[in-house]
Amino acid sequence: MTPSARVQAAIELLDQIIEGARNKGAPADRLISAYFKTRRYAGSKDRRAVRDLVYQAIRLCGEVPYDGRSAMLAVATQDEALVALFDGSAHGPAKIGGGEMAAFIGTAPEWLDKKLAAAGIYGKEAEALLGRAALDIRVNALKANRESIELPENGEPLSAPNALRFPSGTQVEQWSQYREGQIEIQDHASQWVCESFEAQPGETIIDLCAGAGGKALALAAKLGNAASLVACDTDKRRLGNLAPRAARAGAQIDHTVLLDPGREREALAPWLGNSDRVLVDAPCSGSGTWRRSPEGRWRLDPAELKRLTKLQDHVLDIGAELIKPGGTLTFVTCSVLDDEGANRIDAFLARHEGWSVTKPTIPLGRSRGKGLRLTPFHDDTDGFFVANLVSGC
Repeated sequence: MTPSARVQAAIELLDQIIEGARNKGAPADRLISAYFKTRRYAGSKDRRAVRDLVYQAIRLCGEVPYDGRSAMLAVATQDEALVALFDGSAHGPAKIGGGEMAAFIGTAPEWLDKKLAAAGIYGKEAEALLGRAALDIRVNALKANRESIELPENGEPLSAPNALRFPSGTQVEQWSQYREGQIEIQDHASQWVCESFEAQPGETIIDLCAGAGGKALALAAKLGNAASLVACDTDKRRLGNLAPRAARAGAQIDHTVLLDPGREREALAPWLGNSDRVLVDAPCSGSGTWRRSPEGRWRLDPAELKRLTKLQDHVLDIGAELIKPGGTLTFVTCSVLDDEGANRIDAFLARHEGWSVTKPTIPLGRSRGKGLRLTPFHDDTDGFFVANLVSGC
């Protein structure tokens, strides 16, 4: 592909991604993969170059652009060399016409910018949300030791006891150590959330929104398989991925429970009022993970945020019913918005008498409301909010 053809390919992909964002369609990575499956002539350098152009545009444009061309014109305002590639050639983009407007450059749509600012996220703090994230792994203590494990590349040891950091794009999933369950991909902030979980051997622990079970696996490793772990989720496909992951990691998950939305209490009946600890890693906007999925801010709207906060309250209420007196309910979101952090804790305490709240003891993060928030700017991690709710005795 010529340089101009790469720009045109990026424009075509951005058109698809913008439509997907507006209509809640397929995400960018899936669209990019599908695009190149039908264009076998594009070599690895072409695919990488086009992908880089696409994500430059996504990171740069705050509002959802009108179309892919206006998004690439925004990139061209930052890189003059791109202007010459709008050359009207056979496979390239048409020449830039007089009066053509580039897409809006900014952090996020205006309504979301206001939400971020209200949560203390602005300036360099906001810019950091759209940087490039490194790749963090957790050395699985059930099978290996961070100090002695031999990996194809040397990682940077981080403050979490089993964390190593590698450059973005490192193909760790191709390593034998990954296939053998000696390492798992897990952000440094997420690892600290699990490390701060003060569970004891013999306790019953419910991972209420387990997904594919990343945190459940980390807790099993931290406790040496000495606690009873119950992993729950409403997504059958994601929950189904946990069993092979646990087998590979040597992790013991005592029960997996598929939940039917609105009827969760029926499936959870054996554990109601009998659980020592419940982890609620609630569905959220993912605003703390925009470094990895920057199009997420294009896909979010006020109605979706309202739906998510209502769901977070619902899951917290279920978690509260599972806890025995004196037990702990840990609330986590990968979001930097107060709507999905500090405000949810305040709302919970207003609904439930006799509960108190504590902040996890970890060396990262800053106080936000009654909880703790980690951000890319201050902690070089994904954005997370975490707080521990303690049931009265």
